[in-house]
Amino acid sequence: MPDWIAIIILGIIEGITEFLPVSSTAHLLIAQHWLPRQSDLFNIVIQSGAVIAVLPLFPDRMRQFIFGWRDRVTQDYALKILLALVITGIGGLLLDKAGFELPEALGPIAWALLLGGIWFLLIEMWFRRRDLHGSVTWTVAAVVGAGQLIAAVFPGTSRSGATILLMLMFGLGRPAATEFSFLVGIPTMLAAGGLKIFRALHHPPAAAVPENWGMVLLGFTVSAAVSFIAVKWLLHYIQTHTFSIFGWYRIVLAAVIFFFFYRL
Repeated sequence: MPDWIAIIILGIIEGITEFLPVSSTAHLLIAQHWLPRQSDLFNIVIQSGAVIAVLPLFPDRMRQFIFGWRDRVTQDYALKILLALVITGIGGLLLDKAGFELPEALGPIAWALLLGGIWFLLIEMWFRRRDLHGSVTWTVAAVVGAGQLIAAVFPGTSRSGATILLMLMFGLGRPAATEFSFLVGIPTMLAAGGLKIFRALHHPPAAAVPENWGMVLLGFTVSAAVSFIAVKWLLHYIQTHTFSIFGWYRIVLAAVIFFFFYRL
């Protein structure tokens, strides 16, 4: 398979799965069983493309932060995002100091997908008897920070999946939970990605192969374009639908991974 086709496929996978609650890590690891393995720098850059692309999808929030930053409500919302970022940042630094490395075995990822899928279905069943609200509280903000750490420690959990589920458990409505999850996730992933890119460029591995920046740019562009479309669809979808479809998808994907995992 030509390299450019593999790059396009990986960009599409990253773009679709980065913000949908289905775990981009799981999908990229599965793809690497059939596609040429790419460098960590490549994976970080295409993830950053997927993240940057969703900013235009929140024009009201962007205008609010830029032009209405003196408003008390805007400051309150921004500080709650900051609280989630601080919790995630402190936890991430502690994990880095402890030498934590992201496991890449498919078995634990499949379990995380399965349990997360069941969790989604149970939460949605529970919600049928509850009234949801659209207000992000300080407790919810703190929970989101913790949720991002859970996703970092257990690949396959999905950052958006963990944070959205936790917010749903606290009674936050689906659109509000999805928006806050994404707005916290954007600076979180850009900061983490920027740090990793800096380290990769300034302290490359001794045996590192020179990066093909043309392919990196192609993956970045494809990932960004697909991410924009996927998130735009999701934001529209959750206005009238539940997250149950993602729960079932995660369960099916976990079953597929278990099938191939135990046959290896």
